[in-house]
Order: sequence, then structure tokens, then C-alpha cells
Amino acid sequence: MAIRLSKYVERLNDSATLAVAEKARRLRAAGVDVVAFGAGEPDFDTPQHIKDAAVKALAAGDTKYTNPVSGKTALREAICDYTRKYGGVDYKPEQVCVAAGGKDALHLGFAAVLDPGDEVVLPVPYWVSFPEHVKMAGATPVYVQGDRQRGGKIAPPQLAAAITPRTRVFVINSPSNPTGAAYSREEMLEFARVLRDTQVLVFSDEIYHRLAFAEPVVTSFAALPGMYERTVTFNSASKTYAMTGWRIGWACGPELIIRGMSRITSQTTSGATSFVQTALVAALNGDQSCVEEMRQAYRRRCDVMHGGLSRLRGFSCPKPDGAYYCFPDVSKTFASLGVVDASGFAEAVLERAHVALVPGNAFGWDTHVRLSFATSEGQIEEGLRRLGKLFGG
Repeated sequence: MAIRLSKYVERLNDSATLAVAEKARRLRAAGVDVVAFGAGEPDFDTPQHIKDAAVKALAAGDTKYTNPVSGKTALREAICDYTRKYGGVDYKPEQVCVAAGGKDALHLGFAAVLDPGDEVVLPVPYWVSFPEHVKMAGATPVYVQGDRQRGGKIAPPQLAAAITPRTRVFVINSPSNPTGAAYSREEMLEFARVLRDTQVLVFSDEIYHRLAFAEPVVTSFAALPGMYERTVTFNSASKTYAMTGWRIGWACGPELIIRGMSRITSQTTSGATSFVQTALVAALNGDQSCVEEMRQAYRRRCDVMHGGLSRLRGFSCPKPDGAYYCFPDVSKTFASLGVVDASGFAEAVLERAHVALVPGNAFGWDTHVRLSFATSEGQIEEGLRRLGKLFGG
């Protein structure tokens, strides 16, 4: 019989970041020494006290469905305390939905508020999954080009110009994946002024907020005047606590939206894994020195990678404000490599230098590539050495 996929699936693109990680894995399995700058995954292990909490929970039989599906009360209370301390925003447990990862939380959020015909304003470059989540909900991404000299950040007049009667959500991601750029409090206040007299919701992806390199810690958008009632704040344990494989994230926001997200959860995953929720309580309430150690390590690695990339011929790279990515413009190298865009660049670099990176096509800019410095300084230096043989520096 002839099998066909749904239009829902056919509209979606595969995750480019996961595809690069898989390609690097296959090459390594074949014996090729690949320096991998592709995956947005910490190379640190999950801190021991978090793993211990999970083991203890398993031994105690913490393996059942959680009730309510929006998350254990103890965890939602811990998230409220955490968000108050690190974001300056006061939520109640009823305003929190726990999900099977930050990506799942975002999917639930878009599904809860979007209908076909709605529009979502997305700054470009964007994280690869943002437009796919919007399309899954039947809505339309509206792309706003960021300033290439400012790490892809957009300006308030651009946001104002993009808003139409169909606009339902504005997405802000600070610090950003893929650029590492962060908006200042003053810049976000300007966005808030644009939004104040509209009916537009804000989805604030703050997954990297504890990994900002400057002090003080990045302002939570919901803490801005007039933004609390319209903002859904998304976060995750994956980056902050090196818990990518644990698959747990959360959203905080208006209770009506959170109830909608929880209703969807009740028909999909039935909630995040029970003993992982217990481990996350230990992460949020426990010693935070592990987060600071990782942040300082990423800041050192950023200096190494950014400095090395800046010396390469044909590379132009604003310095990141946080997260663990560099996103250089490499378009001036295309002619010498015989390629026409970042996808061709990534293929050529993988083939000739055995360095894996993510083409910017997946983020909306086909002139750039993303390199993750969530790896050791030794690997960063070796990757830069290999790139230097191709491009000088």
C-alpha cells in the first residue's frame, strides 16, 4: 500500500543541530577524529547532589504518575522560589507547568494560544525549533531581521512595524541561541513600551539566563512594568544544571495559559518523569556553586573561541554576551571553498578539516555558522588549529 505522511509532518524541518551531532557521531564511529562544535549540550556531568536525589527517589519508589500533571507541588513551589530569586518575578504554583524539557514546554505554550491564521513575530536569527513550533500550531512565523553588527538583535521600531491585527505572540530569547547576544534591561523596556497597548503575548525563552557573562544576571521580561500579565517565561534544567538527557523544563505565566498547557499535557505525556521532578527540586533548592563554576568555564572558553575565530581570514564574529555559542559570518570564505552558502561551508569544513558545526541556514541566516564552546578548551584549540590551516590565522 502507498503510505503518506500528514501535511502537519511535511511542513516541518528536521532539527539541524541534532542532524550535525548525528553526522559527527557516525564519522567518529567510522574512525574519523572529529572536533564537534555542533551540539548545544554541556560537556559537564550533572552535579552529584542532583544525581543522588534521583537515585534516592528511585529507591523510595518515586516512579508513579505525578498528580497534577502540571508538576509536583514541591517542584512548582521550588520553581516559584527560583524565579523570584533569579528573575525578579513572583509566581504562584498554579502559574507553573512542568514539561518534558524546555522544548516540550514551548510546544505546549504555542499549542495553547495559537490558531490557524495567527502570526508570531520571530527575530532572525532564531533557535531552529521556534518556527517549527509555530507551524505545528497552524500559525505563521513573521520574521524580523536582526542587526548583524549587534549579534542579531532587533530594534523596537522593527517590532512595532511587524505587529498586525493577526499578531498573537512575540518571541524573545536572551541570551540567544544561536548568537549568544543578550538584550539589556533598557532595550527590553523599549520592547515593553511597544507592546503595552497591544494584545500581543510575549514568550520569553530564558533557558540561558544563568549563563550570561555580564553582571547583573539578565532581566526577566515578565519583571518589566506591564509585562507580567502577558508574558510566559520558559526555562529548563538542561543548560543551567547540565541535565540535557533528563528532559525537564517548565513555563511560568498567566494562569489561564498554564491551565491550557496542562490540559494538553494530560493528553500527551501525562507529565514529566516523577523522579526527575524530585531531582530538579534538589537542583533548584541546592548549592548553586556548580552553576557559577560552569558559567565561569564558559566565559573562559568564549574568550578562547572568539579570539581564535576573530583571527581567521573571512570570519566576522561579534562577541557573545552569554550562552555557549559563537555565530560568525563566514560568507567571505565561500568563493575560496567553492560553496554558495553556510550549508556548503559546513560540509566543506567537515570534509576537509573534520570540524563539525551547524550551518546558519537553520537559524535563518545562510551566511553564518554556529559553533558551540560547550566543550573542553583543548577541543576548542584543536578545532581552531584545524580551521586555521584552512583559513589562516
